Amino acid sequence: MTAGPRTLGRVLRERASAHPDRALLICDEERLDYAAARSRSARLARGLLALGAGKGTHVGLLYPNGADFVVAALAAARIGAVVVPFSTLATGPELRRQLVDADIRILLAVDGFRGHDYVERLSAIVGESRFEAGGRLLCPEVPLLRHLVISYRDKSGGARDISQLDRAADSIEEALLTAVEDDVDASDALAIVYTSGSTGDPKGAVHTHGALLEQQRELNTVRGLTDSDVLYCTSPFFWIGGFGFGLLATLVAGATLVCSNATDAGATLDLLEATRPTVTNGFAAAVTHLTRHPSFGERDLSSMRRGNLYPIMAAETRPRDPELRHNMLGLTETGGTMLLDADDRDQPEHRRGSFGKPAPGFEIRVVDPETGTATPGGQAGELCVRGRYLTQGYYGRGREECFDPDGWFHTGDLVRVDDEGFVYYLGRRGSMIKTAGANVSPVEVERAISRITDAAAHVIGLPDPERGELVAAVLVSTDGSAVDTAELGERLRAELSAYKIPRRFVSVPAAEVPLLAGGKIDIRRLRKLFDA
Repeated sequence: MTAGPRTLGRVLRERASAHPDRALLICDEERLDYAAARSRSARLARGLLALGAGKGTHVGLLYPNGADFVVAALAAARIGAVVVPFSTLATGPELRRQLVDADIRILLAVDGFRGHDYVERLSAIVGESRFEAGGRLLCPEVPLLRHLVISYRDKSGGARDISQLDRAADSIEEALLTAVEDDVDASDALAIVYTSGSTGDPKGAVHTHGALLEQQRELNTVRGLTDSDVLYCTSPFFWIGGFGFGLLATLVAGATLVCSNATDAGATLDLLEATRPTVTNGFAAAVTHLTRHPSFGERDLSSMRRGNLYPIMAAETRPRDPELRHNMLGLTETGGTMLLDADDRDQPEHRRGSFGKPAPGFEIRVVDPETGTATPGGQAGELCVRGRYLTQGYYGRGREECFDPDGWFHTGDLVRVDDEGFVYYLGRRGSMIKTAGANVSPVEVERAISRITDAAAHVIGLPDPERGELVAAVLVSTDGSAVDTAELGERLRAELSAYKIPRRFVSVPAAEVPLLAGGKIDIRRLRKLFDA
């Protein structure tokens, strides 16, 4: 980027001027080039200005990955409004809580996605009559919400159709948009991204233009993402991984981002062959279904040579064992990835399970979770992080809810650090299972099961009157086949101490694994699977 304030609007202008016809986003049948992203977001930005939006206005986005999300995020950011992504998995009560907690003034949403009817859910929140009446909302349930703007996919939606906002843009001069955009500064808030809520109510982490964009520039240098790359990302844009390490990283690099909402694996494979991604990022579990498609063996996916979606990458670039490649760790509060390593080769056995080292801009320390004192080298403790790319804090909450007096953010993650400075993830604080006086790391057991079954597993502790807790495992079935748990238990004895081996198993299809709105595993509902 050239000199000047690092804002999303400025990055977009520079990239659109340099490569107007280059695709910024390809999502199934959609193609959004940089010039179109600039013009379409300008039009929507003028529509938002017509609604009274401006610097500091909180604009919610309820869209799946695609051009609508990208254009809306750019439009809001260009006028200094704050982008607040909503999970497409959110229930009605979860939508209402975030609308209130984030002080949303304008919500831009699609009418539905994958069986979720957002119009119905939002109507229940604001009241049917208010929702269809048009004009500004005045609803006690969500007191600051003034406008709902819906993108209807197959029909006209009446007064709240987004086409109404497009027409309202005509009342705003381009000169006003330019003036408003020039007033946005790097220190202004760009986004409020919500945590998953896995250990309490979801909280909104505030991130500025300057911090998020400069962080992605530094991360792009580490992973080698340039303007000649095509990035295939499976993470939703409403999570910090998809928003920062996917969308914003692509914009900063001037690259092309590929994503898919297709439910047909063949269609996704067609897309990958056509777009030829060079870099991948996301969760391997999100692409394993592609490998089961009858045509997978005949597909040319040789362009994908970097990244972590190993199941679909070129055979010669796959690891012999994924745990011998550096993993990554990122948090909503850290703006995304904060542990990684540039070396994407297989590592020596003593580095198995490494999550790399702190990314540029971060420092870490490991402390005893109970006393807060630093642990001796190599011993397990809670990971604390500090640095220039951390969140500004949780929206609407005191600084002490996010940072200790010395500015450290306590992640709740248990780790150890070896003599070379590589970090090894052990699990979440509070997730350690205490069985017959011994501590068991769920992550260690999950990895052992996955090595044997080549499938995911979720390990938890169940209350037990004699042992305190029993180690239990939920085995995730991707093809409907049953696992011989007796044989699995025997094979685990070669990998784990006896007290770490699960004493209870249950199998569920991948689609039935209970999730929170933020996409993380719902531990409470996971335990209920053992009630039968």
